[in-house]
Amino acid sequence: MPEPTFEPRTTAAASNNTPHARAHTAVPTIVVVGHGMVGQRFLEALAERGLTPAAGGARVAVLCEEPRPAYDRVRLTSYFDGRSPEDLSLVEPEFMARHGIELYVGDPATAVDRAGRTVTARSGAVFPYDTLVLATGSYPFVPPVPGKDARGCFVYRTIEDLLAIEEYAKGAATGAVVGGGLLGLEAAGALKGLGLATHVVEFAPRLMPVQVDEGGGAALLRTIQDMGLSVHTGVGTQEVTAGEDGAVTGMSLSDGSSLAVDLVVFSAGVRPRDQLARECGLAVGERGGIVVDEECRTSDPAVFAIGECALTADGRVYGLVAPGYDMARTAAEVIGGGRSAFTGADLSTKLKLLGVDVASFGDAHGAAEGSLDVVYSDARAGVYKKLVMGPDGTLLGGVLVGDAESYGTLRPLTGTVLPVAPEQLVLPTGSGGGPVSLGPGALPDEAVICSCHNVTKGAICEHTTLPEVKKCTKAGTGCGSCLKVIGQLMPPPEDSGLCGCFPYSRGELYEIVRTLGVTSFAELLDSHGREEARGGDGCEVCKPTVGSVIASLAPTVGASGYVLDGEQAALQDTNDHFLANLQRNGSYSIVPRIPGGEITPEKLIVIGEVARDFGLYTKITGGQRIDLFGARVDQLPLIWTRLVDAGFESGHAYGKSLRTVKSCVGQTWCRYGVQDSVKMAIDLELRYRGLRSPHKLKSAVSGCARECAEARGKDFGIIATAQGWNLYVGGNGGATPRHADLLAQDLSDAELVRLIDRFLMFYIRTADRLERTSAWLERIDGGLDHVRDVVVHDSLGLCEELERLMADHVAGYRDEWAETINDPDRLRRFVTFVNAPDAPDPSVRFIPERDQIKPDLELLAGPVLAVRTLEGTAS
Repeated sequence: MPEPTFEPRTTAAASNNTPHARAHTAVPTIVVVGHGMVGQRFLEALAERGLTPAAGGARVAVLCEEPRPAYDRVRLTSYFDGRSPEDLSLVEPEFMARHGIELYVGDPATAVDRAGRTVTARSGAVFPYDTLVLATGSYPFVPPVPGKDARGCFVYRTIEDLLAIEEYAKGAATGAVVGGGLLGLEAAGALKGLGLATHVVEFAPRLMPVQVDEGGGAALLRTIQDMGLSVHTGVGTQEVTAGEDGAVTGMSLSDGSSLAVDLVVFSAGVRPRDQLARECGLAVGERGGIVVDEECRTSDPAVFAIGECALTADGRVYGLVAPGYDMARTAAEVIGGGRSAFTGADLSTKLKLLGVDVASFGDAHGAAEGSLDVVYSDARAGVYKKLVMGPDGTLLGGVLVGDAESYGTLRPLTGTVLPVAPEQLVLPTGSGGGPVSLGPGALPDEAVICSCHNVTKGAICEHTTLPEVKKCTKAGTGCGSCLKVIGQLMPPPEDSGLCGCFPYSRGELYEIVRTLGVTSFAELLDSHGREEARGGDGCEVCKPTVGSVIASLAPTVGASGYVLDGEQAALQDTNDHFLANLQRNGSYSIVPRIPGGEITPEKLIVIGEVARDFGLYTKITGGQRIDLFGARVDQLPLIWTRLVDAGFESGHAYGKSLRTVKSCVGQTWCRYGVQDSVKMAIDLELRYRGLRSPHKLKSAVSGCARECAEARGKDFGIIATAQGWNLYVGGNGGATPRHADLLAQDLSDAELVRLIDRFLMFYIRTADRLERTSAWLERIDGGLDHVRDVVVHDSLGLCEELERLMADHVAGYRDEWAETINDPDRLRRFVTFVNAPDAPDPSVRFIPERDQIKPDLELLAGPVLAVRTLEGTAS
């Protein structure tokens, strides 16, 4: 057997050594077969109990079939929203090494010898065990229909499945998903996002038949059909037809109809993966699943089974992650000598499918004797709410479609008598007698808030911040449906003021300036500052923050849009003082705007001549611009005069504003392009140039799904589709990289611009000081879903105002450098010494390097001084 490693490897068979069984030793060995979500949670549970090698516990070896460690299968579809496989990983860096766990990636178990207590891997390696844990999960069920193996047929289960679908879809036009359950609808959304006309075929009479009732299914059906998907319920797939080349050409359905499709995804449920157990003689259920008792032990006391492969003591196979996590904790506790039991689990579910909130909890179908339904349905809005009540007023369960806002509070209240009439919890605003919103304060301490990790309200309230809750309890790290409630349980900060001068946050100051038409910092400080700060000068936190707010609202409130006019000049950050970035030796950089990265030879020549004549260092940047470094402050107006005369504008590299909108060459030149990405990038950059914001803004436009412009790493990124444009928001490629999230897809040019207008103005309106869109999107209550509701669905009724604010900006834009060089008064500030305006700064000097210049840092360091020790001390 090859020597184990503490880091994931692509194969366990890394040498030509003959595999052999390592002899049993005094150190007990736990072998885990399977490294999915439940398998990883089991390893974490072992580590929490001190049962890993690093803590002096057992040897732990893990056999993983897939080519990568455990990843978040619940969020699998987010891969199509820009998440990479690495983003989906559930394994913290160095987790295996820190705990001494051996992980063999890409080397699944093929046989179990219970008599000899060994497991054989595909590589031939043999692993002895004292305790064996089977976490083999499930496999996709593919109906036994003719043609199911044709080229173009896929399942939707692993990252490799998604990669294969993504590649095949490049040559497809129409796809079909067999199955209208949770994963089936996610697969349908993925196909639609890939630009395919999409059908959903569901044998049951409604979508999501396990989770929602007839009314909820009808509301979901209408909403999904409005998105352009074709849904076929109450019919089955009879055959998948293929052409002479073996590729899919269509489907025949049980009602006699047929569909012309060239890609099929089977998502018709899963089955327990119990083959290993069957072959080694463990007891399995009649319909599948490894039989286990309440301790998750199989018919062999040395073997445990957890997760989707297990048929539990209550006679069920659970396909949700939360019960699997409970089983993982139970097995780890029992293996460690403790007592624990898994007797059943909550099947409540909340998720967003194709942008539609869907939730069910408790007895969602009203199976309990004597139960009563309280129902609200609005077919026009696609909203359906049902609460199932017991005769004594006990909440038994419910179904929420289109509006699942109350799920986080209602689910923990299941089994209790509601403190208000149930109809008040489902009625919309404006209805007589309602609505009433129950906050998490109405929940008892023993109410389970995070069902994935079985964390109660009481346990959560022992902590004061969301990161602390996640780290200490794992609440909020599973499906994420409890995050809003957790946030509401956190105590508010003692003082949310911007600084010692203002008791208001940046967002609140923005609203004050906008609403009252405040045009100066002094006016704002005197009217809304803290009592002790009024009449003062402000501080280094609030001055640039308020300066940015006033600049962003200048056209609307009637303030000067020029950041160096009057009082505004004293509010600016260092770089804004001279409309240029200060460099490390006291010189400045010049960054002319090059919209979309497109430039004429004539303008290139001008930049080259300016760089040559002023002796500037020249660098092409990742933002598709040309930066010029090494200018003295007194040279800036001279340089910009030549650039403005040639048609250049300020690139605003010095300000908290839009930097660049990158682009690929798009369909004009590229054979893969499907839209004109260059034109769109230029239009967007010219529209948002000079837009002052809480932090810098970057954007990019890619002309196809190959993503050459790296749009998913930008604050707002656009990727072309055959039907239009997909808009991604909240990306960041800096010190803390984050892939942007899909906000909307298949937009027309006008729709795209309108949504970007709204998104940017909503961000500028609500973000904190120096908060990038990526951090803002993760901090703001409700996250991406809330932002989508506001800017796409206009849930707050703000969109008209957001569009007007952007229109004011576009109409009021003026190039700051063009205004500067044409105003003698404004030019007077560009001197090094006020008392000697014609004298250059002698400390700004350079030395040659690679046929250009670089700062002379030895000059800046000054002379080297001898160091002497004090008398009587050691040298």
